[in-house]
Amino acid sequence: MMTIAISFLITVLLSPIFIPFLRRLKFGQSIRDEGPQSHLKKDGTPTMGGVMIVISVAVTSLIMVGKSSSSIGYETWLLIFVMAGYGFLGFLDDFIKVAMKRNLGLTSKQKMIGQIVIALVFYFILHMNDYATYIQIPGTSVQWDLGWGYALLTIVMLVGASNAVNLTDGLDGLLAGTAAIAFGAFGILAWYGIPQNEIAIFALAAVGALLGFLVFNAHPAKVFMGDTGSLALGGGLAAIAILTKLEIILVIVGGVFVIETLSVILQVLSFKITGKRIFKMSPLHHHYELLGWSEWRVVTTFWMIGLIFAALGIYIEVWIG
Repeated sequence: MMTIAISFLITVLLSPIFIPFLRRLKFGQSIRDEGPQSHLKKDGTPTMGGVMIVISVAVTSLIMVGKSSSSIGYETWLLIFVMAGYGFLGFLDDFIKVAMKRNLGLTSKQKMIGQIVIALVFYFILHMNDYATYIQIPGTSVQWDLGWGYALLTIVMLVGASNAVNLTDGLDGLLAGTAAIAFGAFGILAWYGIPQNEIAIFALAAVGALLGFLVFNAHPAKVFMGDTGSLALGGGLAAIAILTKLEIILVIVGGVFVIETLSVILQVLSFKITGKRIFKMSPLHHHYELLGWSEWRVVTTFWMIGLIFAALGIYIEVWIG
């Protein structure tokens, strides 16, 4: 509770300073013309608020881990590295968008290369610390050692999660809420069994930062997290799943992010193969908007679905496992 409270307060106290600063710099979000017309009124809303989330999580984690142990372990530094690394990549993407007043920032190739490089550094640090390369089937004692194949899994998880979480960031409060739920689930799982204190603290620091961000990001949003926040959160979630050896559980706990990503993939495949679209618009949250759902109804529904997936992941790992 102390971890969540400190992180929450840091974000809430930073926001009234940081948001006007973004406005003065004219770092406003450019809204796509092809998106839902109701979003056009959000044009110019300050973005890059993810900087506050990353700072809050890093500072809180260092404070609380420092209080709970004599030294800060490599797991904390590694988690901060991944979140800050992906956050910086997102920052570059956001900066190009707002500085050049265009919807597209880094090219997909540039972004992918950056994501892979960070993932490789993450893996090699794990390898230097003789990290186990097996994955375990949830709810069973079955383990499968991947050997060097674990490097490929690490890349797929970090790159895939960061992009999946990024796709979910499309409505006021949608990602902040669903990500807080997912991090909360991993905070519980990291504490279960043989407690992994540092990882649990990092996860709960993310929960507090996201709840604090929600104060200003809930509809109508006063600030967006941008790719700075969404890429950082996705990378952080995947890194926690790897360090807790809950690689497969990530797919369950992050079920909302998986569904959002699948909706985009299916939409593209359907249009290329048949010339027809499955959804009115992808990612999926836009489909429900265009069906006439209010933005708040879509967001709260997705939060509830996120809670169900998180509970399912905890149930499988704690009670069945």
